[in-house]
Amino acid sequence: MYINRISLVILLSLSLTMVNGQTINGDWSGKLNAMGQEIPLVIHFSGNDDNLTATMDSPSQGATDLPVEKVSLEGTQLSLSLMGGQIEYTAEVNGDSMTGNFKQSGMDMPLTLTKGELEKPGDTSLPSSEEEMEALANKETGDYNYSVADYFAKPASSEFQLSPDGTYLSYREKDDNLKNHVYVKNIKTNDVQRVITEAEELIRGYGWANDKRLIYIMDKGGNEDYHLFAVDIDGNNQKELTPYDGVKVEILALLKEDKNHMVISMNKNNAQVFDPYKINIATGELEQLYENTDITNPIMGYEFDKDGNLRGFARLKDGINSEFYYAVEPGDYKLMKTTKWDDTFSIISFDYASENEHDAYMVSNLNSDKTEIYKYDLAKNEVVEKLFSNKNYDVSGASISRNRNWELDYFSYEGEKDEIIPVSQYYKKLHKKLEKEFPGYNFYLSDRTDDESQYLIYVTSDKLYGKYYSYDVTKDEIKLLFDLMPQLKENDMSEMRPISFKSRDGIQLHGYITLPKEAVKGQKVPVIVNPHGGPQGIRDSWGFNPEAQLFASRGYATLHVNFRISGGYGKEFLRSGFKEIGRKAMDDVEDGLQYVVDKGWVDKEKAAIYGGSHGGYAVLRGLTKTPDLYACGVDYVGVSNLFTFMETIPAYWAPYLPILKAVWYDAEVPEEKEIMTEVSPAFHIDKIKKPLFVVQGANDPRVNIDESDQIVKSLRDKGVDVPYMVKYDEGHGFAKEENRMDLYTAMMGFFAEQLK
Repeated sequence: MYINRISLVILLSLSLTMVNGQTINGDWSGKLNAMGQEIPLVIHFSGNDDNLTATMDSPSQGATDLPVEKVSLEGTQLSLSLMGGQIEYTAEVNGDSMTGNFKQSGMDMPLTLTKGELEKPGDTSLPSSEEEMEALANKETGDYNYSVADYFAKPASSEFQLSPDGTYLSYREKDDNLKNHVYVKNIKTNDVQRVITEAEELIRGYGWANDKRLIYIMDKGGNEDYHLFAVDIDGNNQKELTPYDGVKVEILALLKEDKNHMVISMNKNNAQVFDPYKINIATGELEQLYENTDITNPIMGYEFDKDGNLRGFARLKDGINSEFYYAVEPGDYKLMKTTKWDDTFSIISFDYASENEHDAYMVSNLNSDKTEIYKYDLAKNEVVEKLFSNKNYDVSGASISRNRNWELDYFSYEGEKDEIIPVSQYYKKLHKKLEKEFPGYNFYLSDRTDDESQYLIYVTSDKLYGKYYSYDVTKDEIKLLFDLMPQLKENDMSEMRPISFKSRDGIQLHGYITLPKEAVKGQKVPVIVNPHGGPQGIRDSWGFNPEAQLFASRGYATLHVNFRISGGYGKEFLRSGFKEIGRKAMDDVEDGLQYVVDKGWVDKEKAAIYGGSHGGYAVLRGLTKTPDLYACGVDYVGVSNLFTFMETIPAYWAPYLPILKAVWYDAEVPEEKEIMTEVSPAFHIDKIKKPLFVVQGANDPRVNIDESDQIVKSLRDKGVDVPYMVKYDEGHGFAKEENRMDLYTAMMGFFAEQLK
């Protein structure tokens, strides 16, 4: 049993013993043994014996600062509670320790807490000091036109959005303390007001709920337990809509036809699965729309129509298959299709222009290798018409106009670059205008008003970070709204060039090479090989890449390889990488390096490898699989030990563990257990010959900090110096600007030392 993040629909009714509240003040920590799993808990007390308050953390589950509702002290007994009584703890306090019983879901478990400073995640003796990180950053001594901040400082203004009725423009603006607040501007009067203030925790995303109210999400230090908030456009009536600690919120549907509600999902009832709710964006009142009760065969996704009616859902069956249920009659969900988990059969949108309410636009690869777009009759369970496909790439994108009676405007897909295929006469005319206005650039309709009288257009390329333009349809007028990174001049940036080559076993592979000016002039340059994360279903894409541009400004090429198991190239290409992570998937990366070496672009003796998440794993695997191939490596939140990685996944990943094992490996299969040992870098420390820099977010719920600690400690024990950067207010990747600056300045110092 997990104490589900701690699900944390926790009510903690804690009876603790104490003579006086002043001795309780402080941090109390201990470990709960739940079905053989040790779960650290920390309770923070403040106040005096007449007015105690408390919060609780479950660091290993990514749950922090969980508010305790009631705390009372009676003699040597203290009780506290939160969120409805689902968890209780009673204990006797004796000096700096308290011993008692922790109860949840009918289970009664002993728990002893000891007073002391709050333990930070991981081994706090391992991270390098600030002075050591600064010394590493100072290894880069060149005089360059652009600094790290030029590439990685957040824009002064960003995330522009139109209110549905077009009265207001919202955006984020950065202050001198690097906080990105949300402002609302009246387009006619130019009056501007700050409506959301970003404090210690980052605003992870925001948007318009209706013409008068905004929503936004935040978590705690990168733990990914997102909470939903709402506020009026004048900054009043701010409310946390989902005040359920340890519970993660996902937005499923914004209801244009019901401006007071939206559809969300939460793992509120059980940390491992998500139930759908209709939520009132003013009051937070909830209506549960369906119950995800089968933990072993959970619902993976819900299909709602424009009115918020649950029309269907996809259920995970036996861990490896998918069942699609559809209700021809409202509420009567019947099994329509059973597929493999990695097949695609999903609804893009219902066709509201059709007289048949069961017609929908579907994306599917059940009868093909690549995903294709169909018009589909869900009542009859049959194809009406195939609408769009591409022989080389998966297709899945379609845009539909609510304003023009649900007219289909265009299809889109990602090939070497993003491609848009106009369909409606309206969009053909608009697309032609934008092509003429922005030749050679990628452009996207990033937002529009409900009546389509105003558009926001985002323009970008491999050399342009991005510009926002406004388009007034009535005036037929396009104006520059904001250049996100005006300090980066396009002519100084480097081209990202698509490449294609054959793997050693004959598979056609694709990727990108970003070459600095020196390489374009014929000089062989150092190269940074950058495997992507995921790994399944993720791919590298053409466009402005701040990392690649920073590297190019320092004279380094950057290689991105879409190795087997990457997404977008069909299901057979995806499946060809199953059970090949760290093996053939790694061979593909090596073959990509050989390809750019053979082209004469890069110096094979000066090849570094850097990546995050699975890419971080690839760094460690590369340094142990081919110890002489790379000159150095930077591992960013990477997996080091496949066994411990699978043992520390978040609670809500638990139902998908069979898929994880199908993609990676299954330790219960003897042959695969051997492979896991073979491809886990933690077991092959002796093979690491080249310098390594390790980076980790302490609150990472996906790749536990122990993955990085293992590598660093093992190498340090062998006398190998390993720079190790840990940020205790970050999770799976660094989101705070100041932390990203620290990361990239240190990384550039590391590369300068090793590659120049």
